Amino acid sequence: MYCPGKTVDQVLRIAEELHRSGAPVLLTRAGPEVAAQVLHAFPGSHHVAEASLVIVGGLPAARTGCVGVLSAGTGDTGVAEEAAWTAEAMGAAVTRAYDVGVAGLHRLGAQRDLLDRARSLVVVAGMDGALPAVAAGLTRAPVIAVPTSIGYGAHFGGLAPLLTMLNACAPGVAVVNIDNGFGAGYLAAVINAGAGTATGPEPQSPRDRATPAPLPDADAHRLP
Repeated sequence: MYCPGKTVDQVLRIAEELHRSGAPVLLTRAGPEVAAQVLHAFPGSHHVAEASLVIVGGLPAARTGCVGVLSAGTGDTGVAEEAAWTAEAMGAAVTRAYDVGVAGLHRLGAQRDLLDRARSLVVVAGMDGALPAVAAGLTRAPVIAVPTSIGYGAHFGGLAPLLTMLNACAPGVAVVNIDNGFGAGYLAAVINAGAGTATGPEPQSPRDRATPAPLPDADAHRLP
């Protein structure tokens, strides 16, 4: 549930209704007052202050697959954490790698193992927004790019990295809205779950393959 624009009473009422399903309920962009009231109304809830996120209900005990969450700089951590916690609430095993932006490219190189084993990647970046395309060029996993509102004047509050990510030349990059960590984490978790259940035709050994029919004798079709 997106909290801005809702009163505290509305948030509590909607959260109570959603909580009846038994699944975790995520309250995004929850300010301090909303968070305090939710924690009081739902004991055991978890408040991720840096991501302005409240999770009502317990997280899944077992998590599967691998979702990698990368951030370019420290200023992008809040959005990255929103993505990471969202994916975890949906049952994904999440590995975080923060401050691996292109200003120090060797830091991304140190994450080679994560780039190889991740089923999906959330890559969060402000400034020039170049990190998702670089990461996509180093992995086979789908990359969900998240532009953030971190940057100087010509950054235009996240518009500059958004356009950079939309114009990424590396294949396999999808882009969500500015600062939308929740949307990125959700999509990454769906991809992660699908990768674990997808099935295809079993590879055949040579002896299992049907023997191809012989080609017809060309001489048999010649006119006398």
